[in-house]
Amino acid sequence: MVAKKKQAGTAALVALDKAGLDYTLHTFEVTGTHYGEEAADALGVSPDRVFKTLVIDLTAGKGPRRELAVCCLPVSHSLSLKKAAHAFDVPKATMADPKLAERSSGYVVGGISPIGQKNPLPTIIDSSASEFATIFVSGGKRGIDVELTVATLQEVTGAGLADLVG
Repeated sequence: MVAKKKQAGTAALVALDKAGLDYTLHTFEVTGTHYGEEAADALGVSPDRVFKTLVIDLTAGKGPRRELAVCCLPVSHSLSLKKAAHAFDVPKATMADPKLAERSSGYVVGGISPIGQKNPLPTIIDSSASEFATIFVSGGKRGIDVELTVATLQEVTGAGLADLVG
């Protein structure tokens, strides 16, 4: 994979460039609300290689303070909240309120990247990512994906690997 010099862009791209990590930038037209599936179609790759970024709440309704985390998994699968809770070693996890996810990450829903978040969160990548030489994740804006290795994604986010799909 050859990394190209990019001009300043989203926080995700800035973070990757600042860390000197290799990635390939892909842009595509977004026409609907199924962003991951649209990305897979536009990029001509299996939906199993395009990973969505989901923000979850690990506090399960306890108190006003929210403890958020990130799960990255293929757009072709659904998140198992039970498996996510197990991966983060908490009794229960729920999906985070979308507005809270946007405030925490600094990105809009459909463009939330696991990289370069305003408030970096603990992150787990579905272990299926290891099956591919490269995967695709949001570049921080709808219609922008970055292709990178799982090791690169782990390096830039501090993420672990676990089974997250239901």
